[in-house]
Order: sequence, then structure tokens, then C-alpha cells
Amino acid sequence: MFGTLMLLAVPTALFRLLGAFGVRRFATWRVSAVHGLAVMLVSTATAHFLPSSVGPIPGRHDLVAMVPPFVPFPGLAVYATGVLELLGAAGLVRQVTRRSAGIGLAALFVLMLPANIYAAVERIPFNGEAATPLWFRIPEQMVFIGIALWACTPVRAATTRRADAAPA
Repeated sequence: MFGTLMLLAVPTALFRLLGAFGVRRFATWRVSAVHGLAVMLVSTATAHFLPSSVGPIPGRHDLVAMVPPFVPFPGLAVYATGVLELLGAAGLVRQVTRRSAGIGLAALFVLMLPANIYAAVERIPFNGEAATPLWFRIPEQMVFIGIALWACTPVRAATTRRADAAPA
């Protein structure tokens, strides 16, 4: 149930640790979290193209099952969201495309929320395990949306805020 969050949290912590050891790219939690989200997206996007029997993550069959009935061509929707996740991940790691990728991913996560709600309400299992409950799915999705939007924050705006908050 917490696997996807761990796919985000562990790389984020490792990137930030690299920053603490002098890797300037990961000098802030924001950049580390954005790269952690990219790692998570590559992992989850892979599931969109693999059979459910491969590895511990849900596979294509599981993801197709969670697409609500009102969405036409669920198999195509799963492929499309997988491609969009991969593109979003690539966009997050490049500073020049980070803002666009963050906005696009936030929109994608909002559009995928009905599938998460449907899967929880209909108790659709992943990889034979019990369905993730709704009380967990929605906050988890909000975390992903929040980090995607955090990616859009200009670096200078954060620096300016810290300077304004400093005592005179």
C-alpha cells in the first residue's frame, strides 16, 4: 500500500543526502523531491507496459482494471498515461522544462484521480493484493500533485521569500 510513496520518499532522501555531501544539483529539498518524483514516475510508468506477473509492482492488466467504465478504450488510456508519466519524468529533471512538466503532471494526476477512486470503491486488487483504501489513495494523490506544483515554483521566488523573512 505504501510502495508508491516509498518510490518517492527513498529517492528524495537519497538525492538530498547527495546534496548534503556537496552535489549542488540536490542542494535543496525541493529539487531532491522533484527528482524523487521523477524516479517514482519512471517506476510507475513501467507498469503501464509490463504484464501483471512481472515483479512486485502492478502491471498493465491491473491498471486497465482500475480505469472507470466511462473512459473509452481503457487499454489505450493506460498506454497514454504511461507515456505521459515518462515524458513528465524526463521534463522534471531538466530545469528548462521543469515548470511545464510540473503543470502537466499536476493536471495528469488530477485526471487520474477518478481511476484511483474507482479502484478503491470497487476494491480492485493490485498484483493479487487487497485494494488500497480510498482514505489513503486521495491523500497520496494530493502529495504527487503538490510536488508537481512545487516543481513549478521559480527558484528565485523561494530565495526572495527567505531574504524577506530574515531579521533586519
